[in-house]
Amino acid sequence: MQPATQDSVLGDFDNTHFDYAGTRTRFSQENGQFFVQTDGPDGGIDTFRVDYTFGHYPLQQYLIELPGGRLQAFGIAWDSRSKSEGGQRWFHLYPDQTLRAGHPLHWTGRDQNWNFMCAECHSTALSKNYDAGTGHYQTRWAEIDVACEACHGPGLAHVRWAANSDPAARAASPDMGLAAPFRERRNASWITVAETGNSVRNPPRAGRIEIDACGRCHGRATRLIGDTVHGRPLLDSHRPALLDPDQYWPDGQMRGEVFTWGPFLQSRMYHAGVTCSDCHQPHSLELRAPGNALCAQCHQPARYDQTTHTGHAPDSGGSQCVACHMPVTTFMQVDDRHDHAFRIPRPDLSQRLGTPDACTTCHSGRDPGWAAAQLREWFPDSRHRGEHFADILHTAHAAAPGSAEGLITLITDAAQPAIVRASALRQLAPWLTPGNAGPVLPSLGDADPLVRLAAVETLAHLPPAQRSAMLAGHLHDPVRAVRMEAASALAGEPERALPASQRPAFEQALAEYIASLQFNLDRPDTAVSLGDLQLRRGATAAAEQSYRHALGLDPAFTPAHLHLADLERTHGQELNADRILRTALEYRPDAAELHHALGLSLVRQRRAQEALTELQQAAELAPEQARYSYVLAVALNDSGQAGPAREWLGRALELHPYDTDLLRALAIYELEAGNHQTARALTQRLLALDRNHPDAHQLLQWIERHR
Repeated sequence: MQPATQDSVLGDFDNTHFDYAGTRTRFSQENGQFFVQTDGPDGGIDTFRVDYTFGHYPLQQYLIELPGGRLQAFGIAWDSRSKSEGGQRWFHLYPDQTLRAGHPLHWTGRDQNWNFMCAECHSTALSKNYDAGTGHYQTRWAEIDVACEACHGPGLAHVRWAANSDPAARAASPDMGLAAPFRERRNASWITVAETGNSVRNPPRAGRIEIDACGRCHGRATRLIGDTVHGRPLLDSHRPALLDPDQYWPDGQMRGEVFTWGPFLQSRMYHAGVTCSDCHQPHSLELRAPGNALCAQCHQPARYDQTTHTGHAPDSGGSQCVACHMPVTTFMQVDDRHDHAFRIPRPDLSQRLGTPDACTTCHSGRDPGWAAAQLREWFPDSRHRGEHFADILHTAHAAAPGSAEGLITLITDAAQPAIVRASALRQLAPWLTPGNAGPVLPSLGDADPLVRLAAVETLAHLPPAQRSAMLAGHLHDPVRAVRMEAASALAGEPERALPASQRPAFEQALAEYIASLQFNLDRPDTAVSLGDLQLRRGATAAAEQSYRHALGLDPAFTPAHLHLADLERTHGQELNADRILRTALEYRPDAAELHHALGLSLVRQRRAQEALTELQQAAELAPEQARYSYVLAVALNDSGQAGPAREWLGRALELHPYDTDLLRALAIYELEAGNHQTARALTQRLLALDRNHPDAHQLLQWIERHR
């Protein structure tokens, strides 16, 4: 990040233009300043001054200041690659969308706000300084770019150490006065094991201060607090993303823009003791060696840098270690980023699960079956085949039979990476019951805070009394994110069951959680979370204020409308709920969740025909939501339209074959229609999915009686 000057601006501002979504954007300069004429916050064409450049290679964005101290990242970027690489052009970061004012991804929207989205990782000693009362920022930084103190913390003691000419005094401070010294590589060596051609670290890595410091910016995470204590675990200041299906493929490959921390934690390299600076020069930003020589620091070239291992001609693209073990995913249209899980290519997983495959990414004319056969021929004795954690996560994402059992297997497998076990814990939530919670409990004491955090998050789905008993101890967890999650899980009804001895810890952890929410109150989703917390604790008026604050930040923010309408419903103000939902639909007429909520409101108002219209629209807009089709079918059947109800359930079951609610409802409706054989088949499917389903056996008895 730099001020926009003749030296820092790379883009062509010589009266050029770019067309996107029906708008022609013009780029110009005058008197050393740079300007963009484009659609602004209200959708009208206006001229805006560029204040800062953002990035350098392979692309450069531009920051524009809007009222309230907001810096916004402009959506049309400059491709700073050479012409031979396809660069030296303007391009839009979202070419397949039609972004206009009001959309979160439009350059004036909340998801392009530098103060929240970008500033922390592109500046040093940043203070966001958001005032929720005025909605204004007064963001400040110590240095506009990333500098020494961004990683090592306050540098005054280091400066004094460097200025001290007394050798004894300097030697007495082996950490050189750094607030956060990175000791992982100190006195460590890598010893080659001849039998494997790999190296073993001696002594083993004792911590991950450096890795977590890098993870603050090189991991997808939400910042929890304003002040980072350098040298503390990442989860003391941030909440990292897990292997959720919107961000990762089932095998852990990056799908969304997750950067490198999450993939690296999956890797065998990480578990062998490798740290970031074993490969990267943190000060020069260079690699420690070029090409395959970098990997040869630990992997013997005589074994690995050979055609017998690579299967490709020497010095070809396919002979490079990164080609197979660090495949790239392109983000922001031109930015190729390497996957840092250093995984073994698994085209067999691609065959089964549709995951990306390093082999066919290069050999685009081939399919994963060909690649899997090739690897079997090259490595007939490889152990990198068969079941993988991807199979279990994929099954859980599909809500298929056996999901809970598979996830519990992952959770209890200490050989799995912590981020995999944590992800399995989160995925278990829909199947968690008091009866199967036992295998989860040891995860509460796991050495890795990521696992403890996920365990607390998952157990928060249990009844209040169990939560109080299981989670109270984590109000004292040494890591902030875990304490905050425990406080959130216990707030409301569970907190009333806490013994007096636990109240001080609860109040302190809850205060941390509230402070974190207030720190991020420039986001409407955070305002809704604060409102939910207040509502659980009985502060109804405060909750309503928080929901309305969210709508003040973004009048089209659907969750705030939904929560506000639900609040009105609980107070018996159904007409107010109706009005709120209809207002929300003016902003987002294609939001299935709004049509569904309005349909339910109309049911409660006994306006059945209008309700059916809304419920059907929700089911049509979001067929991936089985619940919408189920509710529509029930409403149709209740209104005397049994045939259409069965049709909807049948179509929904084609998309959701493992949904027990759909199966149960269709079995009952088929039985009522006299279709006993179909009802029996559906009930048997239901029993195959859940042998202990409370209604299935009774349904079979009814079918026998009505034959």
